[in-house]
Amino acid sequence: MSAPYPPSLTALIEEFEKMPGIGHKSAVRLAFHVMNVPEEKARRFAEAIMTARESVKLCGCCQNLTDTEVCPICSDPRRDRSLICVVESPKDLAAMEKTREYNGLYHVLHGCLSPIDGVGPDDIKIKELMPRLTGEVAEVIMATNPTVEGEATAMYLSRLIKPMGIKTTRIAHGIPVGGDIEFADEMTLARAMEGRREI
Repeated sequence: MSAPYPPSLTALIEEFEKMPGIGHKSAVRLAFHVMNVPEEKARRFAEAIMTARESVKLCGCCQNLTDTEVCPICSDPRRDRSLICVVESPKDLAAMEKTREYNGLYHVLHGCLSPIDGVGPDDIKIKELMPRLTGEVAEVIMATNPTVEGEATAMYLSRLIKPMGIKTTRIAHGIPVGGDIEFADEMTLARAMEGRREI
């Protein structure tokens, strides 16, 4: 039985399928979209991919994605340099920034500890964090995900940092706004109780 698409279109579909969250049907839809846009738009799309791949790198300070040596957050003199918020990924940093509630610096680990998956301390950006913990830093906020791996990473880092005399804190986890208590799991409810504050 012959293939339903030409080899080049099949190859494009297969590349889209490799993207996270994209199944076969979505990959076919995206490939046909690319085939139907004007050539100039398709060229701009391809160039945007290549430009991003060539110019985006890790910030020399916080390990966030940037196209300069030091990212705009690290180079902003208005940021509170006594605070460092540790996150797992650049997407987590972006989510924290959207709140507009935090004005300190960040450190992006690019993962979390997961011995089962063979991810140890040398596989994430821990060694890049430690030299940043100078006399200027008063607090490190652990904002890793509330998963077993995220909790283990936060505990591991706090054990490294506390002997340096730097306060380590963990973000509170609890019931999301608009959520119902009856549908929350035990761990979420326990975290919500631990993170309670006076009103």
